[in-house]
Amino acid sequence: MDLGVLRKVGHNEQVEVTTPVIITWHNGKSRMVGAFRALNTYTIPDRYPIPRIHETLTQLSQAKFITAMDALKGFNLNGLTDNSKKLLRIIVHCGIFEYIRMTFGIKNAPSHYQRMMNTIFPEELSEGWMLIYL
Repeated sequence: MDLGVLRKVGHNEQVEVTTPVIITWHNGKSRMVGAFRALNTYTIPDRYPIPRIHETLTQLSQAKFITAMDALKGFNLNGLTDNSKKLLRIIVHCGIFEYIRMTFGIKNAPSHYQRMMNTIFPEELSEGWMLIYL
């Protein structure tokens, strides 16, 4: 909640919820995400192309310089529509919360994020000196 990714749902709001899952990263840190598998089965896939690792590595093999940058909590930079928020609710011991920013585990989140990055950096991508890989 401190990061502005979740908000507590009021008692009088209609509720559809899922349970949270704790994910542990390779560095030992953990984070909570919603278990959105059921929602994902009903989601129409966004077929926006995401670069394949083989193609990206081929392009990198010809680079003179390589710099890697990480967009910290990149998915969380995207706001959600009110209708989307209602579908992205989780229940925990202290209440019901909804995501107000895009979260991990949503079927179309990677495609949406790739599209956003391609829209932000069209010149750099077309000139060939920048690659975006999720």
